[in-house]
Amino acid sequence: MSMAAPPLRLRLPSFVVIPARLASTRLPRKLLLAETGKPLIQHTYEAARRATRPFDLCVATDSDEIVRVVRGFGGKAVMTGPNLASGTDRVAEVARDLVDIDIVVNVQGDEPELSGEAIDEVVGLLESDPTAAMATLATPIRDRGKLDDPACVKVVFDAAGKAMYFSRAAIPHAREWRDELLADEPPRFFQHLGLYAYRRDFLLSLAKLPRSPLEQLENLEQLRVLESGQTILVSVVDEPSIGIDTPEDYREFVRRTKPEARAAG
Repeated sequence: MSMAAPPLRLRLPSFVVIPARLASTRLPRKLLLAETGKPLIQHTYEAARRATRPFDLCVATDSDEIVRVVRGFGGKAVMTGPNLASGTDRVAEVARDLVDIDIVVNVQGDEPELSGEAIDEVVGLLESDPTAAMATLATPIRDRGKLDDPACVKVVFDAAGKAMYFSRAAIPHAREWRDELLADEPPRFFQHLGLYAYRRDFLLSLAKLPRSPLEQLENLEQLRVLESGQTILVSVVDEPSIGIDTPEDYREFVRRTKPEARAAG
C-alpha cells in the first residue's frame, strides 16, 4: 500500500515596510529634503525596490505630507496611528493586515543607499531557517573610534550566525588591547546594521511585549528579542549602508548623489 507524500509547505512571500516619521530632532523634516532632485524618502523607496525576494513594499507613516509625496512619485503609502512608540510598532501595525505574508522587512526611511542585496540577504536568512524569528546584518569594525562610540551598536554572534548579544559598549572586550586587533582576519568586532527581517507572527507578538530589563538599560530593542528566548540570525556584509542622521550626513549624501544624477542625465 503506497502512502501519499506529505503536502509541501508553500513559502509565503516577504514584504518591505519603510517606517517614515516626519519629525526628527537632529535633521528636521529630513525625509522630505530634496536637494538631489528627489526627496530622501524616494531614494530609500527606490533602493528598497531593487530587492528581488520581497513581494512588494510600502511606506508606513503618520504624516499626510509624506503620504502625498510618496504617492506623488508613484509609491505606496499607508497611514498609521499617530502615537506609536517606535518604527517597529509602525511596521507591526501594517503587518497586521498582511495576512498572506510570512516575512516582514523593516527598512529605515533614512537609508537611501541601502542595497537591494542586503534586503535579499536578511529575507534569505529566514527562508533558510524556519526556527529563527528574526534576521539582521553586521559589518566589520576597523576603526577604534567607532568601536568605542556608544552610538555605534556592536553585536557578537556564534559560529552558526546566531546573535549572542548587542551592546553600545565595545564587545568583545579585549583584556589586552593591541591596535592590530582591528585588522585581524577574520574580523574581531562587528557593527550592527539597523535592517531587520521578522516572521510576521513574531513581529505582532513582539509589539505587545513590555520593554525588557536589558533593553531599557542599553535602549536597544533587539535585546527584548534575545531576552524572550528567540533567535536572531546575523549575516556579515562588507560595507554598511549609510543612514542620514545629521545635516553633515545629508550634505555628504547630496555630494555623492549629484554627480550620478548628472551622469544619468
